[in-house]
Amino acid sequence: MTNKPSNGQIAAIGIELVVFAVLSYFGVKWIAKVLDPTSKQKEAAQKQAEKITKSLGIETELTEYETTIAALLIDPLNLPNTWNDIGGLDSVISEMRETVILPLQRRALFQTSNLLSAPKGVLLFGPPGCGKTMIARATAKEAGCHFINLDVSSLTDKWYGESQKLANAVFSLALKIQPCIIFIDEIDSFLRSRESNDHEVTAMMKAQFMSQWDGLLSQTSCDVIIMGATNRPHDIDRAILRRLPCRFHIGLPELVQRKAILKIILAEEDLSEDVDFDKLASQTKGYAGSDLKEFCRYAALHCLRRQVIDIDCATMDGVSHDNMFLSLEQNDFNSAVERMKKNRILFEPSHPLEQAANHDVD
Repeated sequence: MTNKPSNGQIAAIGIELVVFAVLSYFGVKWIAKVLDPTSKQKEAAQKQAEKITKSLGIETELTEYETTIAALLIDPLNLPNTWNDIGGLDSVISEMRETVILPLQRRALFQTSNLLSAPKGVLLFGPPGCGKTMIARATAKEAGCHFINLDVSSLTDKWYGESQKLANAVFSLALKIQPCIIFIDEIDSFLRSRESNDHEVTAMMKAQFMSQWDGLLSQTSCDVIIMGATNRPHDIDRAILRRLPCRFHIGLPELVQRKAILKIILAEEDLSEDVDFDKLASQTKGYAGSDLKEFCRYAALHCLRRQVIDIDCATMDGVSHDNMFLSLEQNDFNSAVERMKKNRILFEPSHPLEQAANHDVD
């Protein structure tokens, strides 16, 4: 006759099973952490996120995935660009203030109509180097919004299903710390047109991202804006373009705009009286803002080369060369023009948008 286990024995077995399950759970987690090649990166991201949230005064409790995304947060006060750093785009800045910043700063004024609320999606498109990222940063700084500089690589994970959770965390974090701008640079590389041969994980991540985005569109009272920048708008998925109704074309600067940009770049430089900004602007037709900065850098290097030669000559003659700093001259910029002509790659734009962007109406 088989003896039945007593209640005490059953309880002891139950406790052993619970302890075994707990130890197995934490053991598997520990092994997964040891074998995970990205564990050190995740720990570093968590420390960075804690540091950022503390500096921003964010006391809201964040999930593990939200903490990962929080490492991408930038304090609006520490953003490097302001409207004063952007030259030749006065009309874009004015429209950006009216459509994006004012609805965030003066909510009561814009609550009289749903049509006046801030757009949930903003697209900045145009040739590379024309100031799209600068405008996004300056907008966040002007509006006083938290700024998530979303790095697409931060949404990828080796474990199945983790990418979707990270995509969810982007929006849940933004809602917790609103007002917030989620900025996606080169948005075409992340949300390009979907195809049948797309990887399953990528397709699921895009679908999850768009689903969460739709949730923002239905919440008229939330202050979260998705802002994307691209120089290939025709590659963006049509469903994404529908979610980016507010669009700004940032084209190549024209003559007057180039003159304004050059004045900003050279504002703190020592210039000779023979430097003619009108001539510099006419010499740099077809240059983007980044090209103009490189153009000025070449001129400064040419000036430095002259200074080194003069110092060497003065040293050989036994003359003191203290405080021997030369001013940038027109000839320095003329030499820079020739240098830029050799370095720039000229090409014929193949797409109508690129052709329009490269049209100069000087």
